[in-house]
Amino acid sequence: MTLRDGTTGMNLKISEIGDSALKERLMTMGLIPGTKVQILRSAPLAPLGDPIAIRVRSYNLAIRKADAEKIAVEQVG
Repeated sequence: MTLRDGTTGMNLKISEIGDSALKERLMTMGLIPGTKVQILRSAPLAPLGDPIAIRVRSYNLAIRKADAEKIAVEQVG
Protein backbone atom coordinates (compact mmCIF):
# COMPACT_ATOMS: atom_id res chain seq x y z
CA MET A 1 0.00 0.00 0.00
CA THR A 2 1.23 3.52 -0.71
CA LEU A 3 0.44 6.83 0.92
CA ARG A 4 -1.64 7.72 -2.13
CA ASP A 5 -3.97 4.76 -1.46
CA GLY A 6 -4.86 6.01 2.03
CA THR A 7 -8.16 7.68 2.80
CA THR A 8 -9.10 10.55 5.10
CA GLY A 9 -8.61 9.72 8.76
CA MET A 10 -6.31 6.73 8.25
CA ASN A 11 -3.33 6.31 10.57
CA LEU A 12 -0.34 4.90 8.75
CA LYS A 13 3.31 4.11 9.37
CA ILE A 14 5.92 4.73 6.70
CA SER A 15 7.73 1.53 5.79
CA GLU A 16 9.82 2.68 2.83
CA ILE A 17 10.44 5.62 0.53
CA GLY A 18 11.07 4.60 -3.05
CA ASP A 19 13.79 5.96 -5.23
CA SER A 20 12.87 9.44 -6.39
CA ALA A 21 14.43 12.82 -6.93
CA LEU A 22 12.60 14.05 -3.83
CA LYS A 23 13.63 11.22 -1.49
CA GLU A 24 16.18 13.27 0.45
CA ARG A 25 13.85 16.26 0.68
CA LEU A 26 10.95 14.12 1.93
CA MET A 27 13.20 12.60 4.56
CA THR A 28 14.35 16.02 5.80
CA MET A 29 10.68 16.94 6.24
CA GLY A 30 10.25 14.01 8.62
CA LEU A 31 8.98 11.34 6.26
CA ILE A 32 11.33 8.57 7.35
CA PRO A 33 10.64 4.84 7.77
CA GLY A 34 8.90 4.13 11.08
CA THR A 35 7.21 7.55 11.28
CA LYS A 36 3.46 7.57 11.89
CA VAL A 37 1.33 9.85 9.71
CA GLN A 38 -2.38 10.61 9.53
CA ILE A 39 -4.20 11.50 6.33
CA LEU A 40 -6.15 14.69 7.00
CA ARG A 41 -7.76 15.23 3.61
CA SER A 42 -7.41 14.99 -0.12
CA ALA A 43 -8.44 17.55 -2.70
CA PRO A 44 -10.70 15.52 -5.03
CA LEU A 45 -12.06 18.55 -6.90
CA ALA A 46 -8.65 19.96 -7.81
CA PRO A 47 -7.06 18.92 -11.10
CA LEU A 48 -5.61 15.42 -10.73
CA GLY A 49 -6.90 15.31 -7.13
CA ASP A 50 -3.77 17.00 -5.75
CA PRO A 51 -2.64 17.49 -3.04
CA ILE A 52 -3.00 15.20 -0.02
CA ALA A 53 -2.79 16.82 3.43
CA ILE A 54 -1.10 14.68 6.08
CA ARG A 55 -0.17 15.10 9.73
CA VAL A 56 3.51 14.28 10.36
CA ARG A 57 4.87 14.52 13.89
CA SER A 58 3.69 17.99 15.05
CA TYR A 59 2.85 19.67 11.73
CA ASN A 60 0.68 19.37 8.63
CA LEU A 61 2.19 18.75 5.22
CA ALA A 62 0.70 18.84 1.72
CA ILE A 63 2.15 16.36 -0.73
CA ARG A 64 1.41 15.63 -4.38
CA LYS A 65 -0.23 12.32 -5.17
CA ALA A 66 2.62 11.49 -7.58
CA ASP A 67 5.08 11.81 -4.68
CA ALA A 68 2.77 10.03 -2.22
CA GLU A 69 2.71 7.08 -4.60
CA LYS A 70 6.43 6.50 -3.94
CA ILE A 71 5.98 6.16 -0.16
CA ALA A 72 5.13 2.64 1.06
CA VAL A 73 3.02 2.55 4.23
CA GLU A 74 1.22 0.10 6.47
CA GLN A 75 -1.95 0.75 8.42
CA VAL A 76 -1.73 1.08 12.21
CA GLY A 77 -4.48 1.15 14.85
